[in-house]
Amino acid sequence: MIQHETYDCIVVGGGPAGSTVGTLLADYGHRVLLLEKAIFPRHQIGESLMPHTYWTFKRLGMLDKLKASRHTVKESVQFFSANGKASQPYYFPDHNPHECSYTWQVKRDEFDRMMLDNAREHGVEVHQNALVKRVLFDGSRATGVRAVVGDRSIEIRCSVVIDATGQATMLSGQLGLVEPDPGMRHGAIFSYYHGAVRDSGRDAGAILVVRTPDHNGWFWFIPLLDDVTSVGVVGSPEYLFTNRGNDPMATLEVEIERCPILKSRLAPATRIAEARVRRDFSYHARRIAGDGWVLVGDAFGFIDPVYSSGVMLALKGGELAADTIHAALRDGDVCESRLAAYGSTLVQGMEMVRRLVHAFYDPSFSFGQFLRRFPDYRDYVARVLIGDVFNDEVGRMFDAMAEYTAFLPPITLEQGAAR
Repeated sequence: MIQHETYDCIVVGGGPAGSTVGTLLADYGHRVLLLEKAIFPRHQIGESLMPHTYWTFKRLGMLDKLKASRHTVKESVQFFSANGKASQPYYFPDHNPHECSYTWQVKRDEFDRMMLDNAREHGVEVHQNALVKRVLFDGSRATGVRAVVGDRSIEIRCSVVIDATGQATMLSGQLGLVEPDPGMRHGAIFSYYHGAVRDSGRDAGAILVVRTPDHNGWFWFIPLLDDVTSVGVVGSPEYLFTNRGNDPMATLEVEIERCPILKSRLAPATRIAEARVRRDFSYHARRIAGDGWVLVGDAFGFIDPVYSSGVMLALKGGELAADTIHAALRDGDVCESRLAAYGSTLVQGMEMVRRLVHAFYDPSFSFGQFLRRFPDYRDYVARVLIGDVFNDEVGRMFDAMAEYTAFLPPITLEQGAAR
C-alpha cells in the first residue's frame, strides 16, 4: 500500500517520461510516488529511439542495461520515395563517431519495464494497477490526486503533481487544455511480423520510412528483437478510415499490397499480431504547467511519428522538468512561473522536429532539391534525425527552408489559473 500521506511529487504514469522525471527527482532526494494504471509489461507503440537519448540514459543509469539487452542496435535511417527510389542512408556515426550515435530499436513492453524498474531502484515508490481518477485542487493550486490503488479509493497529497499519462492526457484533459495540431491530422494502422526481409551489416537495424506510391501516406519498418518487425502505415484519417469498413487489418494489407517495397520485404513473413489503430495523434496542450502541476511527455504533446521523436522528447522533457521541479521545491515556490520555466526549451526542440515533419508532408517540397542548393545544411538535417534539436544553431536551416515551404504557426504556451 501507499507508504506515506504526503509526497514531494506524485507522478501519474510510468512510461518513459514518468520514469525519467521520477528517477531524477528521487536522485535529488525528493520523496516521489509514481502511480501507473497498467501492470507492466504492457503493449506500447514507439519502438524506434533517436541517438540523442544517449545523454539522458547516461544520467538515468540506463546505458549499461540497454547495452546488455537484446534490443536491436540502430545506427541509421533510410527513406524511400513514392516511386521506390532509396535515399542514401543517414548513418548517425558518420556524423559523430562516438557511441552516442548508436541507439536501439526497442520492444516497448520490455523497454518500459526496464525504465520503471530503474526508477524503483533509484528510490521512487512505484505502484501499478493504480488508477488516478482526478487531480485535486485548492483554488488554482494542485494539491494531490484521488486514486484507486488496488481495490482502495484514496486521496494523496503532494507539493507537485506531474502528469505523465501519455496520450490519455489525464490532467490537460481535465483542464480542457488539449489542442489538436490542424496541420498534421494523421492516423496509423500497424501490426507485427516475424521473418521479414531485413538488410545486412550496418543496415540491419535501420528504420525504413517508405512513402506510399500514391503519396497518400507512408510506412514505417522497424526491426525488433527475435526477428520481429513493426510495420505501420500513416495517413490522413479520411484516407485510412473512411469507406474502409471496420477491419483495420484489411486496410493495412491493402496498403502493403500496393507498396512494392513493403510487399517484397513481408512476402516471407508471418503476421503475429492483430492490427492496432491510432487516430489524430498530433496535438499539444496550451499550457505546460500551473501552480503545483506539470505536464511531461505525450501528456503535454505529441508530434507525428515520421522521425521517431516521441521517446526522445519524453526523455528530454522529463529530464528538463525534473531539474525545474527540483529547483522550485528547493526554493519552496511551486507556482506556475517557476514550474513552466522548462517549457521554452522543450518547445524549442519540439518545434525543430515539427518543422521537419511539416516539410516531409509538403508535396511541393523536396529535401533533395533543398540540399542541392544548400549542401551545408545536410549535417543539420542529420542532427534533427539524431535528436540534437535543443540548440539555436540547427534552427538556422529552417530560415532557408522557408523559401520552399510555409511552416505551420509555432506552438505557443499560455499561462492562467486552473479551473
